Amino acid sequence: MKITFSALILFFFVFSLSAQVVQWRGPARDGHFTETNLLKTWPENGPDLLLEVENIGKGWSSPVLAGGVIYITGMIDTLDYLTAVDLSGNVKWQVSYGRSWNQSFPDTRCTPVVDDNRIYVQSGTGRVACIDKDSGKEIWSKEVDKEFNVEYHLWGNSETPLIVDNKVICSPGGSQTSVIALDKMTGETVWQTESLGGPRAYASATIYEYNDFRYILAVIGTHVMAIKPETGEIAWSYKYFDLADWDQNGLIWANTPVVNNDEIFLSKGYDFPAVMLKMDSTGTSVSEKFIDRTLDNHHHGLILHDGHLYGSNWYDNRRGRWVSMVWDTGEIKYVDDWDTKGALIMADDMFYAYNERGSVGLIKPGNEGFEVVSQFKVTKGAGPHWAHPFIADGKLLLRHGEVLMVYDIKEK
Repeated sequence: MKITFSALILFFFVFSLSAQVVQWRGPARDGHFTETNLLKTWPENGPDLLLEVENIGKGWSSPVLAGGVIYITGMIDTLDYLTAVDLSGNVKWQVSYGRSWNQSFPDTRCTPVVDDNRIYVQSGTGRVACIDKDSGKEIWSKEVDKEFNVEYHLWGNSETPLIVDNKVICSPGGSQTSVIALDKMTGETVWQTESLGGPRAYASATIYEYNDFRYILAVIGTHVMAIKPETGEIAWSYKYFDLADWDQNGLIWANTPVVNNDEIFLSKGYDFPAVMLKMDSTGTSVSEKFIDRTLDNHHHGLILHDGHLYGSNWYDNRRGRWVSMVWDTGEIKYVDDWDTKGALIMADDMFYAYNERGSVGLIKPGNEGFEVVSQFKVTKGAGPHWAHPFIADGKLLLRHGEVLMVYDIKEK
């Protein structure tokens, strides 16, 4: 059989598209989405609402859109469910994947990760499941938190799994291990790291690449660590939180670290000092470059753009302001008001913010102040406005409690 060069190019192009991982906070988990030709201003009442879906279950996890289908998790009664919804609002399937966290703040937190024809989720009690994207049938599951004797913090499990090569990465913490890798096709354990002794955090791991180094950057309640994905060996670790030095046990470390070249920024709110780390040339240790006491982001994510770090800070659990910080020096360019703190993502050279009072803003990047170009209010749904927005196919996806909303933000 003769195969032309153009056919091969087409094959690899299609294969690369099908292999794209769709996940929380964009392709690199850094808040950046690759969409272009998006609106630069919105109508007074916001962009056109294309779809509104209820009864998805309660949650603060983000929706994702892949192949024309929205996947979203939610808590119904005492179980976490994954729901597939088409763009006409029809529920294709809805399946439970594990027990919810049943203590303080039990709503779902894990955002689905779509990898080819499989979806990976993790329940509030640490059951990791691989689910067929088309049928909703479970392919395999693993009771990670039970098997690895997890040590919970106050609010259970809020982790979204990470796909690295042929592995699913989870961070149970505790005395038995800190981070594990499962075979993404079978669920069998590939490796487990040594234990650094801390409990589960609420942050999700990410891939960190710099020069010839490629690490999994993962977080437990006390440490951030760089892990070799092939073996599970910890290349370096940094103790960010120590109960002996801080008298508040109930601190949420929910932010995936922000990386740029050989530097890593950590932030967790509560007036706890943020820190910029610098990795050494051997990739085996880090040192503190500077400490920052202004950009203490709570659980809303930070954006690195044009040499500056943007996000909201923490005044108390209900209030916060918006900050721009110079990445290299830690210089604060502005601290500005817009209702309160909230989640921040970016696409097509504009910021999209969703704050805790339900305001959604389109923001022009800059360092003179937090310039809100357009905004509207989310009025449907109930509970805290904590779910991070998601952008794909010219659409803005928002979630408030049991209600999913899809807006048209494509430039006409």
